[in-house]
This record gives sequence, structure tokens and C-alpha cells, in this order.
Amino acid sequence: MRSPARACCLIAVLAACSRESSRTAPPSSVALQDAFSGLRFQAPLQVLQVPGETRFVVVEKRGTVQAVSGGAAATFLDIRSRVNSTPGEAGLLGLAFHPRWAQNRQAFVNYTAPSAASNANLRSTISRFASTDGGATLNPASEQVLLTVEQPFENHNGGSVVFGPDGLLYLGLGDGGLGGDPLGNAQNRSSLLGKLLRIDVDSGTPYGIPPSNPFFGGAGLEEIYAFGLRNPWRFSFDRATGALWLGDVGQGDWEEVDVVEPGVNYGWNRREGRHCYPPGTSSCAGSFRDPVAEYSHDEGASITGGYVYRGAAVPQLAGNYVYGDFGSGHIWAFPASGPFTPVQVGQGNAISSFGEEIPPAGTMTSARWRSTAAARSAAARSR
Repeated sequence: MRSPARACCLIAVLAACSRESSRTAPPSSVALQDAFSGLRFQAPLQVLQVPGETRFVVVEKRGTVQAVSGGAAATFLDIRSRVNSTPGEAGLLGLAFHPRWAQNRQAFVNYTAPSAASNANLRSTISRFASTDGGATLNPASEQVLLTVEQPFENHNGGSVVFGPDGLLYLGLGDGGLGGDPLGNAQNRSSLLGKLLRIDVDSGTPYGIPPSNPFFGGAGLEEIYAFGLRNPWRFSFDRATGALWLGDVGQGDWEEVDVVEPGVNYGWNRREGRHCYPPGTSSCAGSFRDPVAEYSHDEGASITGGYVYRGAAVPQLAGNYVYGDFGSGHIWAFPASGPFTPVQVGQGNAISSFGEEIPPAGTMTSARWRSTAAARSAAARSR
């Protein structure tokens, strides 16, 4: 995600749902509608449903999380005093509920804290919080810090925290910032920056390393799951296949969609998308995995990864990966099984995130930064 310009927002729904369907058809356009009856949020970066409930939560950049139910919003978590949200790409960046939320009432967040040890005054912080009121809110006093990384520059902080179907926690960290990855973090397996990480939050102190991690036992930091990423901004797992889909924000020319596999090098900063970096470089040979899709900055400026739509409510999106761009507001889709040929299916504004509604209902939401409404596309139309 690139630096935003304004603070109020809209949450939009694309009518994607999570009930599984094996049907894959060429995508067609969808309409957007207000998601939460005109509720307004402050710089929302994520929207997700509370497991087993009808409530949604909206993560706000400033360091708050709002719980939405019955047309009203209430504070679910407030850690503004611990968050440095001043830089454009800093703040409370992501939240994930534990797969056993109904039993243990735990959730995990990714935020940037102030740090005198960082030239940028930023420390990426992965923490566990617990509810002490039966799940109504998260208790700020319950925080257990699991992992911290000092940020060398103000941008490219990543932010997603997502539990995989394996019950492990996946974390996205950008390359540390500035431009072109001047410190070479993304290709350096001795740095956590420019990586997708995977940890076990149910074992170890403060966490465990899954033995199946690709660098377990050597050849790199053991938390690393995949590397060569610039700024992974939103990733998700296909509920039907388990495939991990990721949007990686580009430098000056190309945005990319990756299907992430363990131990794979996705090329940054030797490649931007499928192209040698810096531009004009004659050769960039290496053991790199090209993205499954890319688009140039003629079509957008900063990718926002989405979800594979496994719904029945909008058959024209069934089996398609849906994603968008923060700059242009374009929303695209293509069949997750291929061919990976994007088709524009909608138009939003400053899309910072997508989200899912859990079965049996099931829609797909997108958080919008610049608008003053919160939107939902529960209906789609063919054009």
C-alpha cells in the first residue's frame, strides 16, 4: 500500500461469499453497495468477520478496531498509545482471529510501534491479545509481544497476519523501504524483511518454528516461508484448494499477483514483476518465480491482494481470484485455475483491503480509504 491522502473511509461489498463451489467461469462485472448502513470509519485498512458470529471488525490505521453489529459500531480494541501511525504506511496494519477463537478468545495483530532503535521510529510488532469479557472486546492489558523487527525506513511495512489451513500464523513484512531495496533485504535470508513468515503461536516461547518451514535447521532464518518480496499487501488462502494468493506492491512500473509456495524466491529486487530491475538491466537470471499476473502503472499504482471467490451468490465470480488497486480503484478477476488473464469487474476508490463473509451467508467486502461512507456490494450485475 502506498501513502494515503485522506482519512475517512468506505467499506464496500462485492457479493463474494465463502461457500465453496467448483464452478469456474469467465468473470463479469459487479456492483458495489454500502456494507454497513452508512457507518464511517477512520482510515480503515482491513475488514473481517468474527468467527462464528455475525459481527464484523474494521481495523483502523490509527490503532483502533471497531466491531460492527446491528448497524452500530463499538470499540473492539484501542491501542493508539502504542502505535506510531504518523507515516503513511505505518499504523495498526492487520488482525487475525485464532482458529479456535470461540474457545480461547485470542487474536493477533501487526502494528508499528515507536522505537528509538529505528531511524524511522518504527518497530513492526506482532502481538497476541485476549478477550476477558467473553469475546465482546480485546483487552489491551493482555498483550503478549511475539516478534518485533526494527524498520530502517518509513515505508514498506507489509502488515497482513493470516492463519493458514494448517493452523499456523503467516506474516507479511515489506523490504524495509525507501526505493529499490537499498539494503538488499528481500534477497537476504538473514533478514526477516521482504519476506512471508510462518510461525506456530500454539507452541514455543514466545512462538514455535514449524519443522516444515523451508529453512528450518539452516540456510536462512527459520521463520521465513518465502522471500524476494517488496511489500506484500494482503494475502489470503483459497478455501477450496488451500493455495496462498498474494499481492506484492511494485516499485515504479509493475504490480504483481503471486501464488506463494514454501522456499520460493519471488525475485525482488532483481525483478519487478516479470521484468528486470532496475529498468534497462540486460540480464536478471536467477532461480526466481514469476508472478501469475501483473499489470503496469498505466492501470494502477499499488496492488491490494484479495480472495478467490468460492461463492454461489455471484456465479460470474465463482472460482475467480478478485483483487484491486489502491491508486486507480480498479477491481479485477481471473480464474484461479487459469488462464490468468485479468478482466476488470468493478470500480472502487482507494481500496486498502478485501474481506470475506463466512458461510452460510457470504459476501466479499473491500475497504475504501478516501470516501466518507462504508459500502457493500451484495448484488452484482452483468454488463
